[in-house]
Amino acid sequence: MSMSRPSADTASILSHSTSRTASARGPVFTLETFSNKDFIVKDFIESLSDAAVPAARKSGPSSGHQAFDPKPLIRTFEHALARLNNLSEELEERENELSGAVRRAEAQHNQNVDSLGRNLEHAIDQFQKLDSSLNGGMNDDGVQDVGGNVAVRIGERLEELDRQRQRAQDARFLIRCWQEVSEKGDLSTLEDMRRLGGGDGKVRCAHIARQLLKISTRLDPDGTQHVNGNGGAQNGNGVKRRPIGNQARYPSREIIEKFLENLEQDLLQQFDEFYRRQNLDGMRECATALRDFNDGASVMATYVNQHNFFIDRNQLITEEITGDAETWDRLQDPDAEAPGVEPSLQSLVDEVQIVIQDESQIIRRAFPYYDEVLIRFIQRVFQQSIQQRLEMVLDKANELSSLAFLRSLQAARSYIAALVDNLKSHGLTEHPEPVTSQIAATLDQQLEDLFVPYFVGSSYIEREKKNLEELYSSLLLKFTIYHSRRRKMPTTYFASLAQRGKELAASARDAYMDRLDSTDLPATQKAMLLRIAGLKEDQSEKKDIEVTDEDGKLSLSNAKRMLKWLAEGVGRGLELSPGNETPKDVQNLLNLLLTHMGEIYLETALDAASDHAASQETLKTPPDLTHLPSLATATTILHLLQTTSSTILLPLCTPNLTIRREIEKSTSTTLSTLESKLSNILNLTITASLNWVSKCLAQQKKTDFRPKDDTDLTLLATETPACQAVVQFLTRVATQSTSALSGRNLALFLSELARGLRALVLEHLRKFNISLTGGLVVSKDMTKYVELVRGWPTGEELEPGSMDVLVEVANLFVIGPEALRERLRGAGTADVGELKAFILKREDAGSVGVQAALSAV
Repeated sequence: MSMSRPSADTASILSHSTSRTASARGPVFTLETFSNKDFIVKDFIESLSDAAVPAARKSGPSSGHQAFDPKPLIRTFEHALARLNNLSEELEERENELSGAVRRAEAQHNQNVDSLGRNLEHAIDQFQKLDSSLNGGMNDDGVQDVGGNVAVRIGERLEELDRQRQRAQDARFLIRCWQEVSEKGDLSTLEDMRRLGGGDGKVRCAHIARQLLKISTRLDPDGTQHVNGNGGAQNGNGVKRRPIGNQARYPSREIIEKFLENLEQDLLQQFDEFYRRQNLDGMRECATALRDFNDGASVMATYVNQHNFFIDRNQLITEEITGDAETWDRLQDPDAEAPGVEPSLQSLVDEVQIVIQDESQIIRRAFPYYDEVLIRFIQRVFQQSIQQRLEMVLDKANELSSLAFLRSLQAARSYIAALVDNLKSHGLTEHPEPVTSQIAATLDQQLEDLFVPYFVGSSYIEREKKNLEELYSSLLLKFTIYHSRRRKMPTTYFASLAQRGKELAASARDAYMDRLDSTDLPATQKAMLLRIAGLKEDQSEKKDIEVTDEDGKLSLSNAKRMLKWLAEGVGRGLELSPGNETPKDVQNLLNLLLTHMGEIYLETALDAASDHAASQETLKTPPDLTHLPSLATATTILHLLQTTSSTILLPLCTPNLTIRREIEKSTSTTLSTLESKLSNILNLTITASLNWVSKCLAQQKKTDFRPKDDTDLTLLATETPACQAVVQFLTRVATQSTSALSGRNLALFLSELARGLRALVLEHLRKFNISLTGGLVVSKDMTKYVELVRGWPTGEELEPGSMDVLVEVANLFVIGPEALRERLRGAGTADVGELKAFILKREDAGSVGVQAALSAV
């Protein structure tokens, strides 16, 4: 009996439960089974296979071999295939429904986009038409569209009508108030407005009262409302007034002025109450109302005058200037660094910065016209607090010395200028932005006004010149006294300087003391100048000023002090003096330096050295060259002076070409004078040295170059005494010149000395007859001279081999006639005559061989 095949409907309701017949069993699955992400085909097939195997067959023992039965699997897979076909059809139907819905949605979307696009184009067209209408553009027909201009004119007309309406209302109210004051003698309407109108009402009340006062001035010039009963009276325009009977006389102007005064006082009182309670909004309302009273001058004065800073500082401003004595001593000591700004002034300036920065924020919130209030506040701070303290500090410094005053002035100017810069960068009412141009101009003007009295005309540079001149004169006092005695009593260099003439010293000291007394210098400054001069304070009587050799010598440290003082003055001038005055100021200070360092200091010392060098030319003893060491210091100071003027001071005068050329000329003249004096000293020294060399050579014995065979052969082992004396003397000269000079100056000096030595020695040889043995002595001396000069640092200034001519000349006395002939033939035409002159000094010059050599050329 065969089994029938199950239908698809039967397969769709199959479950996983097992039954006794395989034909009634089939798997159940839906679309969700395949949409699961964990779905695996292999596992699905295995589940179908497991469902097709009978339960008994799976659990029963495998006692015997059973044949494979494919029918359950076939039926199961048939059922699954049918179910899959049903699901496929169901899925296709759902896909078709969804596709139809998507097509309908796309069609609806396209319709919406088209509709929105048309609406947007319509809106753009409308906007363009409106824009063209407002801007007076062209319409579609090419006709000028004036709708925009019409709208503008309509708006302007409406605004004008509104202003006319407001003026009419104000005029009506003004007439009403005038009637009250003229007919009733009161201002009740304005009083009500003042009490109930608030901040805006008070502003309007003050404005109307001002207008009433003007009306009263014109209509009631005498201050009272006159009776108009006189029919013949005429008004100011010549029109007869209509008689209206007797009216009471009310002093309208007095009433209005009294009202304004009361209003102002009430507003000021109210402002003060708000200020004490720090009610900034209330202060602003009162300040706005008080603007009509003298442009707010009263409220600004009230605000500034009652500020705690001025109240507290008024008590401190009268305190005496204090400070430790060490600080004041350093302030007037030119060799010490300036201590900076005075402490009490510094404290005040620091407090001013904090107060102005904090107060500017309050002013901005409390005043609608805050810039004017801040300007008034700044002016009060600078003109009262800072100026008073500054004057006290400078007066105290001026009591000490000129230098103390100048240093205090510079420190104060620098510190207050820093205050101004800090306030500008802070911004004050515009914080964190920079201050407005008006506030910046006010700060700059206040800074300028503080220091104007100290820079009027040439007062500042005159102070600088006076200070430097006093310092330089004090520093060079003993130096000038020392050299003034030398000029009156010249002997040797240091011997004449060491003699002290009491009368000359007294006159020099009295002149210095008289100059100090005549300038009305403070006692502290006099003490400082005496200390710089090396004098004691108890030397107030006319006593001798003791000077030593060291006082008459140039001092590099003193020169550096002078340049340091000058540099401080120039730097101070650059900071304090206006820029257009800088070239002129620099010229004044440089002239002062050239006078004291160039003429008084260097030129005086060089003159002393020159006199001493000149005095050594004709002495019978070896020349005293003790003036040479001073040339080293003079050269260094001269270089410092030249460097200072050319690299530091001259560039500062570039803006003024005329002054620059004048400075170049004066500096060049001074330096040329000093350099010529220095060169003259070296020339005099060379002359004195060569003169002594001549004297040493004059000691040469005639037998030195014609020794006897038995007794004078010892001369061959060493140089002659004259040569030894020359070498010893020139060695000392070279040593002293090396310590005094350097570089090209030393090379030039020694080269000239070497050339002079060569000329003297050659001339010296022409004075002697020289034997063959004496020729060996001459060679020994000449070799020593050459070795001496070879050890000098002449550099390229001395021609190479220039001293070898001495050895060559010495060889003329020892070589034979044949060698003489070859030597003469190898010499130039100009040298032959000189060589023959030396050959003729040979002892055997008359021999046949020598004569033959001479006649051969």
